[in-house]
Amino acid sequence: MTVEQNVLQQHSQKHQQTLLNQLREVTGTTDVQLLQQALQVSNGDLAEAVAFLTEKNAKVPEQDETTYYQTSQVASDRYISVGSQADTNVIDLTGDDKDDLQRAIALSLEESNRAFRETGITEEEQAISRVLEASIAENKASLKRTHTEVWSDSPNPHDRKRIDTCPVGLKNVGNTCWFSAVIQSLFNLLEFQRLVLNYSPPARVHDLPRNLKEHRNLPFMQELRNLFSLMVGSKRKYVDPSRAVEILKDAFKSSESQQQDVSEFTHKLLDWLEDAFQMKAEEDREGEKPKNPMVELFYGRFLAVGVLEGKKFENTEMFGQYPLQVNGFKDLHECLEAAMIEGEIESLHSAENSARSGQEHWFTELPPVLTFELSRFEFNQTLGRPEKIHNKLEFSSMLYMDRYMDRNRDITRIKREEIRRLKEHLTLLQQRLERYLSYGSGPKRFPLADVLQYAMEFASSKPVCTSPVEDIDPSAPPGGTTGQQLSPPSTAEQDPLPPLEGSGSASGPTTANTAAQQQRVPIHKPFTQSRLPPDLPMHPAPRHITDEELKVLEGCLQRWRSEVEHDTRDLQGSINRIHRTIELMYSDKSMMQVPYRLHAVLVHEGQANAGHYWAYIYDPHQLCWMKYNDISVTKSSWEELVRDSFGGYRNASAYCLMYINDKKPFLIEEEFDKETGQILSGMDKLPPDLKQYARKDNELFDKEVEEWDILQVRKAQQEKLALAAAAAAAAAAAASSISTSSSSPQPMSIESSPPDNTVPQQEPEYMEQPSPTNDSKHLQEDTERAISRAAAEHEERSPEALLTAAIKLEYARLLRFAQEDTPPENDYRLQHVIVYFIQNQAPKKILERTLLTQFADRNLAFDERCKSIMNVARAKLDLIKPEEVNMDEYEMWHQAYRNFRETTIFMMTGLELFQKTNYMEALMYLVYSYQYNKELLSKGLYRGHDEELLGHYRRECLLKLNEQAAAMFESGEEPEVTTGLGIMNELVVLCIPLLLIHETERDLLAVEDMRNRWCSYLGQEMEPSLQEKLTDFLPKLLDCSTEIKSFHDPPKLPSYSTLELSERFGRVMAAVGRVPTNGR
Repeated sequence: MTVEQNVLQQHSQKHQQTLLNQLREVTGTTDVQLLQQALQVSNGDLAEAVAFLTEKNAKVPEQDETTYYQTSQVASDRYISVGSQADTNVIDLTGDDKDDLQRAIALSLEESNRAFRETGITEEEQAISRVLEASIAENKASLKRTHTEVWSDSPNPHDRKRIDTCPVGLKNVGNTCWFSAVIQSLFNLLEFQRLVLNYSPPARVHDLPRNLKEHRNLPFMQELRNLFSLMVGSKRKYVDPSRAVEILKDAFKSSESQQQDVSEFTHKLLDWLEDAFQMKAEEDREGEKPKNPMVELFYGRFLAVGVLEGKKFENTEMFGQYPLQVNGFKDLHECLEAAMIEGEIESLHSAENSARSGQEHWFTELPPVLTFELSRFEFNQTLGRPEKIHNKLEFSSMLYMDRYMDRNRDITRIKREEIRRLKEHLTLLQQRLERYLSYGSGPKRFPLADVLQYAMEFASSKPVCTSPVEDIDPSAPPGGTTGQQLSPPSTAEQDPLPPLEGSGSASGPTTANTAAQQQRVPIHKPFTQSRLPPDLPMHPAPRHITDEELKVLEGCLQRWRSEVEHDTRDLQGSINRIHRTIELMYSDKSMMQVPYRLHAVLVHEGQANAGHYWAYIYDPHQLCWMKYNDISVTKSSWEELVRDSFGGYRNASAYCLMYINDKKPFLIEEEFDKETGQILSGMDKLPPDLKQYARKDNELFDKEVEEWDILQVRKAQQEKLALAAAAAAAAAAAASSISTSSSSPQPMSIESSPPDNTVPQQEPEYMEQPSPTNDSKHLQEDTERAISRAAAEHEERSPEALLTAAIKLEYARLLRFAQEDTPPENDYRLQHVIVYFIQNQAPKKILERTLLTQFADRNLAFDERCKSIMNVARAKLDLIKPEEVNMDEYEMWHQAYRNFRETTIFMMTGLELFQKTNYMEALMYLVYSYQYNKELLSKGLYRGHDEELLGHYRRECLLKLNEQAAAMFESGEEPEVTTGLGIMNELVVLCIPLLLIHETERDLLAVEDMRNRWCSYLGQEMEPSLQEKLTDFLPKLLDCSTEIKSFHDPPKLPSYSTLELSERFGRVMAAVGRVPTNGR
């Protein structure tokens, strides 16, 4: 065979595989033989093949096995892509009209073929282009978004600053979570990372790329290198991959968009990387066949062993991502076993010649990085659209591939035959056990041991001689038969099931009630009265049974029950032993020589046409799993990975598994400096050109941080000057008022040092006393009351002694409040700052100065005693030295109390609005109160309010808004739909990260409920415009990132006096009560 013939043959084989993939995706048919037959019948015309497979009443012709196996019998040196997903864009098949469907398919195929003829670009590449172009458009559009939309950066660069050596995240630039998941998985393969970072383009292409691949792949490789350099050495918490994505977009031209599939993107990415490294390898070769590191890293070989009409054949093929079907299997090994065997294989290792046909796959060479593509999407031909398979599929962190290796073919076949025999025996045992556990011939069945037990209980019941419906005299009392002692029915009337005695009569009440009850005996109505006659037993019982009959029957039933229980235990023991034997079939050392450790799991949450991707990647240095969710990179656990990846629990499941050869540590080993022997980290890992690129980006970020800090300092200075000016104005007004001997009360300004020309220190607003008619009135009354009590107890004392006594009395009163265990509606912390300070163990000096401030109020009564005490208090305040009371600490405590009051107002307002069903306004108050309250509680148990209660109402408010928005969407009316989606986008979606970030069970369940409500619409018929809006909205809802996006400003708070705040808070808390125990 000439070289040209070999090339043509390889091209024909690859083209046929592409047609098969396109046909499988369009029709949803997974039967390879049927697909081959359809192509043969249609002579390679894809449109006719689709028509053949989708014809409603078409018969499936007999299979031509020669066609099926002809590709396997042709030797090929070029790898085939085993298990790439569809090579074509998804075609909308939601229409009901078959003619329209056929025309749409034909038109799409004609357009695809024409585009390929004109541009040389395949439909698969065009599909990639559509997504990438949409991603770039989304990224550019994000510059014009308002603050209520997602994906906007925090204006504070400190929020975007990388913490130590924490892994760098990737920004989602518009439906590109698939890009982030794949790139992070590959980046954390340190060997792959080194290959990309140290890649240098061929020297000849510096002049001019000579073909399309070079023009496309080499710029992409450079941008991928730049991206990797930032992921290694950036000071940013996350970096923007837009330039790498834009290179991909520029390779093709298209105006359509769709969310990209992880497996398609990975397959295409590796193809491009392979081409780029191939160019370099061909330039560097010296007379020998070039080695491509991408092929050596990700591609392996398997041997296809088959039988066709009794004739055996073998053929070696290459593979990249290996496809596995999920539906119908419980774990990864079951999927692999099914994927390795196609057709009927009895004849493959049988001594007899057989007409049966089939083939097995045996790995001859496994790649260092083994990737399994889990097929979790299937095409629903009835609905005309793809659907996701949510079935549970288990996989382990360590996978031994020995049983699938060609060198173990003979022993594996023996073990498979043994497992097959054991499973057949297991099936028989399970069927036999089922007969014991589900006994009976009717629709309702019970365990046989229980049936025998019930029969024994029936036989042992006390026999009666009366039928349950006979011999009941409606006019007779409910005592039973004539001649029996009447039994007072008072107890029976009160209890529908009265206690019974062995004689069948009801137990009698006290003697005092007997006479009264005998005068008025109620008539028993057997068919209208709910209670049973007292002489009937609670359970059915045999009417006649002798002691001998009972003895024989009990003996038989007990013996039979023991036999049944013994047989059941034996069956269960045998079943467990067989399960254990099957599990340990491959556990001997000879079958544990090819270990592969789980490196990364790519997870998809959502439905077939909308969802979100993220990745779990193992960190071998920290010995833990990390969760890479776009810009968020957090520590995780195997338990969380299992919950999100196995499937069956919610809409999230693994879509791609990446295992690495555990005997090849170079895949994940760090690089060492050849001179010093030290591990290279950070910038030291980068070649000179990338080191300069990363440093330049870090300089830009440092400059941004510096400009932000300067701006904040300037703002702080302006605020300080404004406060000082306000304080000076207030002090001047107070001095003017005093000098004119005005009778109106004045605001108090307390200084931390003796009076001089310095600006006076302002006290907190809740300590200021502008007028006896507002917030200060109750505080003033408390102060005067303490002074009066002190004066009554110490009439002859000096003002200083009275001040000391009054302060002690006031402190004792507030201490009792602080120590009192009160319900939430009676929170003494709101009534006085000292109660808050005592409960949170404020320093003694802070308490003393705060109490002195209270007694230094100029608004106290204007009798001589109060004036003298006020003057003494003010003098003491003036004499306090800075070293005695740290004013920064004093201000910090009072600021903490101000924050507590503000949080209380947020909470109170939110709860009031929630009770009025004004959920949209209530949400922001509840969200901010929860966040502020959490900050308070982080510093002390008594610094805030009940976190569980706030969390409950925040969660309930979101659920109520979700219900309202969903109802609006269901209405189908344009204004209602727009309003509903606006509520979701501007309120609910923005708040979901707040529920996810702390991962409390009830919050996670609430998020799951909200997502499930909207995902349920995917399976329903709706207008195309609604479908389009739903498809656009769902990725935002399903985004699992815990990053807090741009948020609304806090609502404006009204001002309340201390008395108003306490009373209003008490009313609200009394109305809401406690958190429901089962509240979501």
